[in-house]
Amino acid sequence: MSDEMSTTIERKLELPEIQLPFHVRVRHGVRRPHNWLQLVRFGAVGATGYAVNLGVFAFCVHVAGIDYRVSAVLAFVVSVANNFWWNRHWTFGAKQDHPMVQGARFFAVSLLAFAFTYLVLVALVSGLGLSKVLAQAIAIAAGTPLNFVGQKLWSFRA
Repeated sequence: MSDEMSTTIERKLELPEIQLPFHVRVRHGVRRPHNWLQLVRFGAVGATGYAVNLGVFAFCVHVAGIDYRVSAVLAFVVSVANNFWWNRHWTFGAKQDHPMVQGARFFAVSLLAFAFTYLVLVALVSGLGLSKVLAQAIAIAAGTPLNFVGQKLWSFRA
């Protein structure tokens, strides 16, 4: 049988791609150990970013006397560059796409997660009267799952 004929037969035998419902994809995803390893790595990178973020935030608020809302933005900017590099190279090993494309996606997802954490921060400080650094710590933790899912499924998708 010729290569051309064999290719034609293979194409006819290919099954159509089936899009599984979201809940089925999630169920399959949580059963893969690789996804859990990525989550652990993402958490380790996030822990360093978390420490950098809180350090910059605390410095800006308590030493430099900058408003906590502006301090949150500054802390975000400082920590996001470090997190991008580590997540791209270590967490997701995603070197197949151009770094500028991934960087733009990473920043977009990070900005979305930051918007959420910013709202939580302001609500905790203004609404509940929590201390600023404690509120920032809680807000970052609350936004981490949103950030992980966005980075995995869009910024660094395989």
